Amino acid sequence: MNATVYESSLTSLPRIGRGKVRDIYAVGADKMLILVSDRLSAFDVVLPDPIPDKGRVLTEMANFWFAKLAHVVPNHLTGIDPESVVHAEAEKRQVRGRAVVVKKLKPLPVEAVVRGYLIGSGWKDYQKSGAVCGITLPKGLQQAQKLPEPIFTPATKAAEGHDENISFDRMCEIVGHEVAQKVRDISIRLYREAADYAAGRGIIIADTKFEFGTDDAGRPVLIDEILTADSSRFWPAEQYRAGISPPSFDKQYVRDYLETLAWNKTPPAPRLPAEVIARTSAKYREALERLTGKKLA
Repeated sequence: MNATVYESSLTSLPRIGRGKVRDIYAVGADKMLILVSDRLSAFDVVLPDPIPDKGRVLTEMANFWFAKLAHVVPNHLTGIDPESVVHAEAEKRQVRGRAVVVKKLKPLPVEAVVRGYLIGSGWKDYQKSGAVCGITLPKGLQQAQKLPEPIFTPATKAAEGHDENISFDRMCEIVGHEVAQKVRDISIRLYREAADYAAGRGIIIADTKFEFGTDDAGRPVLIDEILTADSSRFWPAEQYRAGISPPSFDKQYVRDYLETLAWNKTPPAPRLPAEVIARTSAKYREALERLTGKKLA
């Protein structure tokens, strides 16, 4: 049985960052170790209960996609075994299966979001204006309906709270037209190839977000995670229909539970019942198994 990791404690490397889910350590001057914990955030609040296997599932899933889509764009992986950069056996156990060693790159201050279906904040924007991030869509679309073509809808990355959807023109102002155009074209291609593959495994990728850094030559490089149940909306194809918000393989199950409570969505977050924790863990594992054909070791 693999132990859960709520917060890592690696003393052989200096910790340089801690996100909602990831702990980041420096490996020399030009590399980082990113450890994916079992923390889960909902409504931008980190919950007090870890989700067993979540970090290992996310790491395995991201690595699968990085390898599968490496012909489209370079990524930040170095191929260095995380266990080789820590010392004590207890630290090796912490990083095993849930960490990667990556190149240290300059991240772009925008998220590259691709939507293939009308859901989430895109659906809310469409209801108000008939457009998403400045892109006018056909009239009369339903919630969760497949779009005629995938659309690129960037967002600014907020240090705290919610990211903000922006237009492509605004993205060009932030990162420059050439970089913005490259990121848009790459993101749509990544989404199309991943969505086509996932469809053959019974999963609809409704939308997803990518993050990019740039190398010394200014070329885009994929960073962070890609096409996981935390960065994407996965729907079981057999339960999909337009007009409703379909069930998903991500943390929506936890969000739905929290919505039943008298909680104001500010810290501290409530504890989760054992059955909600177990069901959420199972959903993450099922998504991995469907997509890769492999069970978590």
